[in-house]
Amino acid sequence: MRVMVLVKATADSEAGQMPSAALLEAMGQFNAALAEAGLLVAGEGLKPTAEGRRVAFDGAERRLSEGPFAPAEAQVAGFWLWQVRDMEEAVAWARRCPNPMPGPSEIEIRPLYEMADFAPAMSPDQQAQDAALRQRAGA
Repeated sequence: MRVMVLVKATADSEAGQMPSAALLEAMGQFNAALAEAGLLVAGEGLKPTAEGRRVAFDGAERRLSEGPFAPAEAQVAGFWLWQVRDMEEAVAWARRCPNPMPGPSEIEIRPLYEMADFAPAMSPDQQAQDAALRQRAGA
């Protein structure tokens, strides 16, 4: 199963405060352990929402909003994509993670939908199209 592990933003991360050298070292070691275990698919930190944009959809209309977006705790400061056996394994790894922020912080773990979840609603042509797209994308 694939899970998205979301590092929730804080006031410090939204202010653009960079992590300490010690935190970068600890996170590097944690990422190396994830990779060694064969779990790490991807992972990155995100710049503050002040540098972001949102596009809101309402029918055919599109509305652009520029950051920053509030509240900080509702935003995402970084993510990992992990391939795990089950949610228990994901939680066990999250508990091993160094605190990703200088102060109190939170990590959210969310399972990804897999194509099998959508199969009952997809025609054989849609399934073939999706498989071809994933192959071209290297997924």
